[in-house]
Formats: sequence, C-alpha cells, structure tokens
Amino acid sequence: MKACIRDTAATVTAFSTAVVLAACGAGAGTDSDGEEGPRIGLLLPDATTARWEAQDRPLLEKRIEELCDTCVVEDTNAKGDVALQQEQMDSMITKGVDAIVLVAVDARSLGPAVTKAHEAGIPVIAYDRLAEGPISGYVSFDGVEVGRLQGRALLTAMGDKVPGAQIVMMNGDPSDPNAKAFQKGALSVLSGKVRIGKAYDTPQWRAETAHMNMSGALAALGADAIDGVYAANDGLAGGSIAALKANKVSPLPPVTGQDAELSALRRIVAGDQYMTVFKPFRPEAAAGGAMAVAAARGQSLDPPATGEVPTRGGEPVASVLLTPVSVTVGNIAQTVVKDGLHTVRQICTPELRAACAEAGLI
Repeated sequence: MKACIRDTAATVTAFSTAVVLAACGAGAGTDSDGEEGPRIGLLLPDATTARWEAQDRPLLEKRIEELCDTCVVEDTNAKGDVALQQEQMDSMITKGVDAIVLVAVDARSLGPAVTKAHEAGIPVIAYDRLAEGPISGYVSFDGVEVGRLQGRALLTAMGDKVPGAQIVMMNGDPSDPNAKAFQKGALSVLSGKVRIGKAYDTPQWRAETAHMNMSGALAALGADAIDGVYAANDGLAGGSIAALKANKVSPLPPVTGQDAELSALRRIVAGDQYMTVFKPFRPEAAAGGAMAVAAARGQSLDPPATGEVPTRGGEPVASVLLTPVSVTVGNIAQTVVKDGLHTVRQICTPELRAACAEAGLI
C-alpha cells in the first residue's frame, strides 16, 4: 500500500490554518533531501463555479508546496463532465500517483473509481464534497449549517410576511451531496414558516438553468406572489436575479447565495441579493493540503484530521469540518474583506461607490 491511512477520524465545527500548521509538525514537514517527492493528483469538478480555479486550486497547491517542496501536483478539471472525471481518475491511477484530492462531479458515479484507487493503494481525500467509495479523508464545511444560515437569513429578510410567505427554492446539483445538505438545513428552518411555490434542482449548478427555472416560476406564480428566493449558491442567485430583472420585478424579493463570489458581493451592496455564505477557503485548503501530503507520505491522517464523519456506507472517515459564516451588507468588511478574500476596491466599483459609502465600506 502507498499509504497506511487510519480508518478512524473526526468532525470539528471550527478549524483554522494555525491549527493545521500545528497539527502537521514534523510529520508533514518540508522535504529537503533533493529526491523526487510524492505526486498528488488534484481533480476539480468544473469551471462554472468560480471558486475552484480562482481560490481552491492555487491555495491547495501553495499549501502542499509549503509542507512538501518536492511534491508534484498534477491538476485537472472535469468541466462538469462525469465521464471525463472518471477518465482523469483512471489516468491518475495508471500514473501511480501517491494520493488524490477529489472534488467529485457526481459523488455516486465516482464511487467505483475511488474503489479502484483504493485497491491500487492510492488514498483519496474527498475535498468539499463527500465522495462515495473507500475514501481516506474528508475536508469540507458543515453543509447543513450552510442551509440553516441561508434559511434564517431569508426569514429575516422577508420580515412580517412570515409566516405564510411564498418562496421559490433554487436547489443545487442533485448529484452533489452538499446540495442535499444545504437543502436539508434550509428546510429545517423554513418548514412550517413559508410556502414553497416552486422548487427546482439545478444540474451542474448552472446559472442559465436557474434563469430559465426562475422565468418558469414567475410565469406560474406571478411576480407579486414570490416573497423570497432560496438560491443554494451565488451562481444560482445571479441567474435567478437576472430572470427577475428581465421580467421587470421590482422591488426584488430577497435572494440567498453561497461562496462569497465577487459578483455576489457587488449585488449585495447594490441591494439585488440579500446574503451569501462565506466559507473561508484558506483553512479548508490548509487542511486539505495537509491531508494530501500526509496521505501521499503514508502517514496517519490523525492529525491533521480532527474528527470523523460517516460515509454513505456507514464507515467513519478522517475529517475536518469547518464553520460557515453568513454575510450580508452589514458585515462584508468584518468577514470577506478582513479575511482577504476580496478587497474593498474590488467590491466597490465606481457604479457602487454611493452604495458602498452607505454600507460603510468606504
């Protein structure tokens, strides 16, 4: 086996880069003997969601290099294509990489490929999405809590229209386990307080699909009958808002989101989107990178793992679960700006200068 990975592991509700640094210690230190280091495959799911290429990939590569300066990262992007990602997994297995970090396009469909990697002695770290099969580690955020944050924010935004408000639910990709967790968390807050006029799943998290579905919801329900929109991420929020504007809905109902994309923050400042959920990518990438290096070196994942979560088969897997943060116009400066995800200058375009001043950003 390429790695002797412990089958025990754990869950945590708060985790920071500093903890990862301390947890790795000498066990995952920098290689300095000049020899060829481990090879780590990094498989990203798509280019539709901005975070994968703009945030996660460079942060993961940087963290791996910090811990292992001889490690080689081979990254690929499946562009939302399950078959392509299966081929990419096969290629990594054929090459004999020492570990794989996988963000699965479709968790269930990638299960056999994860099993094949396991049988070849290659540990697989499921990153952000809990892939099926015998994974060795898992790094993500508490998806149910993401949904709860979105649901609570939507209730707050709709105010005295609750109870009895009617909403449209724009859920994520049904093949993504996270989407189900987000929906579960949101419904745990919203059930009994709102009526769900229309609910849609959105394959591959495509904004254009959300646009089409929101247009359909408007035609079926009428603009005046939609009091709020649960959008599972910022891409779906953007597509929904574009459809609302195209149908001349004014004022816009409150719309949720997730990922703290720059375009979403601008919409929040402008008053078009009510909130997003910030999932600090640095600690996630720090934990994922530390797990990948430990796995590639054949070391235990505990640490850097700090807890355990059950897989679909019920087996516990080494894990780190981080805490998401709700972002509205009132706390942009204290969250995404303070963390360095985006700067005030990036958010506050000339067109938004007056709105940014009102929000206390400038």
